[in-house]
Amino acid sequence: MSAAQNIKRLPLSEANLKAVASCISRPNYDRQQLRPGIVHIGVGNFHRAHQAWYLHQLMQMGLALDWAIVGAGVRPFDATMRQRLVAQDCLTTLIELSAEGRSAEIIGSMIDYLPVGDECAALIQQMADPAIRVVSLTVTEGGYYIGPNNSGFDTDHPDIQHDVAHPDTPHTAFGAIVAALNIRRQTGDGPFTVLSCDNLRGNGTITQQAIVSLAQQSNPDLADWIAAQCSFPNSMVDCIVPATGPNELALVQSYGVDDAAPVTHENYRQWVIEDEFCVGRPEFEKVGVIMAADVHRYEAMKIRILNAGHQVLANVGELMSVETIAQCMAHPLISDFFRKVEHDEIVPYVSPVLGMKPTDYATLIASRFSNPEIRDTTRRVAFDGSSRHPEFILPILRDALAANGSIEGLALVEAFWARMCAGTRDDGSVIESNDPDWQFLSDVAKASQHSPMRWLQQRQIYGDLADHPSFAATFCRWLDTIWAFGCAKTIEIYLADQ
Repeated sequence: MSAAQNIKRLPLSEANLKAVASCISRPNYDRQQLRPGIVHIGVGNFHRAHQAWYLHQLMQMGLALDWAIVGAGVRPFDATMRQRLVAQDCLTTLIELSAEGRSAEIIGSMIDYLPVGDECAALIQQMADPAIRVVSLTVTEGGYYIGPNNSGFDTDHPDIQHDVAHPDTPHTAFGAIVAALNIRRQTGDGPFTVLSCDNLRGNGTITQQAIVSLAQQSNPDLADWIAAQCSFPNSMVDCIVPATGPNELALVQSYGVDDAAPVTHENYRQWVIEDEFCVGRPEFEKVGVIMAADVHRYEAMKIRILNAGHQVLANVGELMSVETIAQCMAHPLISDFFRKVEHDEIVPYVSPVLGMKPTDYATLIASRFSNPEIRDTTRRVAFDGSSRHPEFILPILRDALAANGSIEGLALVEAFWARMCAGTRDDGSVIESNDPDWQFLSDVAKASQHSPMRWLQQRQIYGDLADHPSFAATFCRWLDTIWAFGCAKTIEIYLADQ
């Protein structure tokens, strides 16, 4: 029997808070005194390790007690998370992991989680409550219904078409927000701020476009009111938060706590927000949040160096059977590949921000990715490449082409993605479905083995990049090389070209 199995464990709950081990930090505020001020849609690990943690820190200072979070979701899988969290009074154990050690804390800034699957009735009702002054979202990059080639809000998507036809019983988060704002306009309860916490460039602008465009389809007057009255601040979020699996569950149990939804995270966080809140906000700056007018610079640095850097590692790591990002950084070939692409083809297209040069940030990211305590899998990071590559990699590629700079590494990153989507690793093992469009991508990837241009002809991803002769030729050469020689030899060829 392991040491963890020998430890007496307490189910995580409000009633058991005082009995948990003294080494675990816990709320020092009376959670019965908390009042809702935020509805958050998409209560995954990242939200609880990031936004919910910042609010918890304010509450530990006796502040923001009327800004507690009410969780919500609109997808069937959200119901599972709701069941787990409600059963433990919406408490979460956060475990910080670093090479120097671990620490645990229980946060209590969420006080409820709305029922899921009722055509958003409970969500709409809660957001219509005038006590709610901020509605925030972490619905992933693919959850914003962005049209092909970043062509704006996709009003032709079946989910959106449903919400246009049935505005009072929507299926999407955006439809629910529009319905709630319609009620608040009619009752005179006024607007709220919509705060995106997803990894999108200009996430506030994209969110505003989605909500106003959706309202415009069925109620133009409401759309005008939303555009004039609501706030949609852009923000940049940053913290590496792995998915929770058996290892994480065992880890929290080693602290003597039975938590059905613990979260592990690295020992780094950053949050930069435009100070544009139409009906007030918590005093985020008191717990280290940067309230800044130049969010886009911070955002561009993080998305290009960290998020694009993740894609540099994840696809080739998956192909070479390297399980985690930290293990990729410990792999001599993959690590050298990552550092060369970052230095030669990403950093040149990033502007500095106050107190941080792009080269220094790249060094910081390499260190964070190398943290051996963070088991962030290549599979998780590679998920939904059809959303992540157009958002994170292709804009840098376009800048490099415009500047007549090197594109060898970026084209190779795209070739590794195409090879990964064929569904087998270098050792012949099968890569399971890992994208909402996996079957389509897999069919195209297999056809591209003998005709590489088939991959680039996916106009919904690459747009006119396929027509750029330099990129097309470089991509096709690298994809042919990967299929002929495998990933390791291909990286060696790339690194040898100094």
